[in-house]
Amino acid sequence: MTDWSRLHHAYGTAEDIPGLLDAVDPDAQDPGWDKLWSRLCHQGTVYSASYAALPALTEMARQWSAVDRKAPLYLAGSIVASTDQPYGNEDPQVTYASQISDLAQLTEEALQDPGLADDPTNYVDLLGTLLSFQGVEIWGEQLDGLRDEEYEVPCPACSAENFIAFGKYGFFSTTDSMYMEPSTTARQVPLRPQAPAALEGLAQRLYSRALADGQSDIARKLTYVFGDAQCAECDAVFSVNEAIASRWG
Repeated sequence: MTDWSRLHHAYGTAEDIPGLLDAVDPDAQDPGWDKLWSRLCHQGTVYSASYAALPALTEMARQWSAVDRKAPLYLAGSIVASTDQPYGNEDPQVTYASQISDLAQLTEEALQDPGLADDPTNYVDLLGTLLSFQGVEIWGEQLDGLRDEEYEVPCPACSAENFIAFGKYGFFSTTDSMYMEPSTTARQVPLRPQAPAALEGLAQRLYSRALADGQSDIARKLTYVFGDAQCAECDAVFSVNEAIASRWG
């Protein structure tokens, strides 16, 4: 049995965690989830109690329907993906291998929810969560740029911050953080998407999956994330996904 008094979270010892875990329900708006996030994955930082909570989060996700289990999956996925471990270097993929294998399967089931066809935000979040459980570095946490339709990365040549936009405002790179304002006069350089047939590895896997899951818009955005951009400051051409990996790797 876990001795929570010997474990820690963001605010101290973790005796309160079992009660918080027992009290939450599937509603993501339940304030108990905010309390768990702030303690177990505070601004992306994890603690000894964070990993100890994985078995309970796994069981919670197992007991709830595929439609209702998103909240425990998201919290568990962020805990597993975190590399900010100031109080230790435990590898949850080793210590909690069985739970993580179950969590991956439970996430796969959640991704089969027909309702996700009209809910690309949760689709992207679940897909990123699955990558976290599969041990895919960086993209488990950073796939959410697909949801936000933007990545901010430095140009590898001149270090200028470029906003890579690929959505309702267009498909371009710019150095103007307020590019969404109609009055902007900042330079916007068109992006260079990768041809679907040229995608390889993770990019090809994500693209093919998005198409198979009926997420054609997500698939299209992936061709820009794994394509090239031209720096709006110095005109150097660079790989968007490599710039993302360099920033958060």
